[in-house]
Amino acid sequence: MRSNRHRLCVVFEGRDAAGKGGVIKRITDPLNPRVCRVVALATPTEKERGQWYFQRYVAELPSAGEIVLFDRSWYNRAGVERVMGSCTEDEYRQFMRSCPLFEEMLVRSGIILVKYWFSVNDEEQEVRFQDRMRNPIKRWKLSTMDIASRKHPLHRERPGAIVVVRKGLHNQLSNTFRPAQRSPERRYPAPLAVCGLMTNSNLVVPASSIGDTVKPT
Repeated sequence: MRSNRHRLCVVFEGRDAAGKGGVIKRITDPLNPRVCRVVALATPTEKERGQWYFQRYVAELPSAGEIVLFDRSWYNRAGVERVMGSCTEDEYRQFMRSCPLFEEMLVRSGIILVKYWFSVNDEEQEVRFQDRMRNPIKRWKLSTMDIASRKHPLHRERPGAIVVVRKGLHNQLSNTFRPAQRSPERRYPAPLAVCGLMTNSNLVVPASSIGDTVKPT
């Protein structure tokens, strides 16, 4: 990566408690922190809310010879923000128009863009939430957004609502957000599948081939 001065941007999206953080940790543990860094942006500040939506993500994009792992990304606008009512319908529609153009600019500039979607069924998600609540070592993983989303009427009436949103997102952005590489719902193969793809010698590929499905082993 450093010798070839490649720029790798990896986006991790998916349902809460689906295992994104664990996979990211497995990837970063053996790597040099000067080469690979994780970006997990907090709620936008008042100043950031007055900026171009993609602006704070652009500031975190990789430089030559660097890997950047986004633990959630600009897709928040079309996922959790829309479900929780944190953005207007006009802001959502603007995002849907702008996102393909934004990502096309990244790829044309030479950035290798890889996107993963992590899924977990409703029953397993509830088990993991309960485990986080009971275990003081894991409690830090339970965010205020996790708690708020569980109280949201849409979640109570239809726990898998965010999955419906995700399917609509993939359909509408199919030209650039091809079915994101999905980790199987069984936990153990996910880190191996993702790490295997990232270390594959054929990683530097045309944008059109990004998005092959990760299948359970």
